[in-house]
Amino acid sequence: MLLVVAFVLLLVLPSPWNVIGFVAGLVLFVPEVGFWNRRVRHKPIESGAETLIGAKAVVVSPLRPAGQVRLDGEIWEARCEAGADPGQTVTVVGRDRLTLIVEPAPVEGP
Repeated sequence: MLLVVAFVLLLVLPSPWNVIGFVAGLVLFVPEVGFWNRRVRHKPIESGAETLIGAKAVVVSPLRPAGQVRLDGEIWEARCEAGADPGQTVTVVGRDRLTLIVEPAPVEGP
C-alpha cells in the first residue's frame, strides 16, 4: 500500500516535496513487506476439498441415499446412508471424487 502512496506523492506534490515523499514511501514500504511476510508465513493453506470435511450443508433433494446438498451457496452431489429430507442440515464427513459423504447433523436443543 505504501508503494502506491509513494507514487501518488511523486505525482501530486510540488517539487522537491514529491521526491521527499516518494523516498519516504519507499523507505516505509520495506518494513511493510516484512510485516506482512511474517504475518502470513505460518498460516496453513486453506484450499482444496479437504476444507469441506466438517462443514454443514442443507439438503436440497432427498438423500435416499444419493441426492444434492447446498454448501456455501453451491449445489453438490451427496450420499447419506442414513437418509435425509430437504431442508435438513447434514455434516460432511468425507468425499468420493465429487460426491460428498454426509451424515445427519445432531439436533441441538435449547
